Amino acid sequence: MQSASVIDFFKAHGIKPSFQRIKIYEYLLSSKEHPTVDVIYSALNSEIPTLSKTTVYNTLKVFIEKGIAMAITIDENEVRYDAEMRVHGHFKCEMCQKIYDFDVDIDHISGEALNDFDIYDQQMFFYGVCKKCKKNA
Repeated sequence: MQSASVIDFFKAHGIKPSFQRIKIYEYLLSSKEHPTVDVIYSALNSEIPTLSKTTVYNTLKVFIEKGIAMAITIDENEVRYDAEMRVHGHFKCEMCQKIYDFDVDIDHISGEALNDFDIYDQQMFFYGVCKKCKKNA
């Protein structure tokens, strides 16, 4: 997404398009590693010397509130972020710590037990060893 498109996207979602917010969102869109606040801060700090971890955290909080990003808490010690908002699952490799996306066919998941519930978020996580680490082991 181009910066001009991000600005329009932000405006459509009620987000004020500051330079820092645009750069954080562009990074989140381009990153497939599901970065943490520290990773985002480290990646953008040289380009934006005035950036703080607090700004990154607060910006991500706004993105989540506005529904353009999600927090992924796969384990209790780490929160990662994802701008991919379609329904999908995550697999975390216990060896390399990488997180992979995978498709989920939500139409074929039986949810009868949840018929009387209001669902606000859907997340699916799997843990194990990825095929690359399995091959190298």
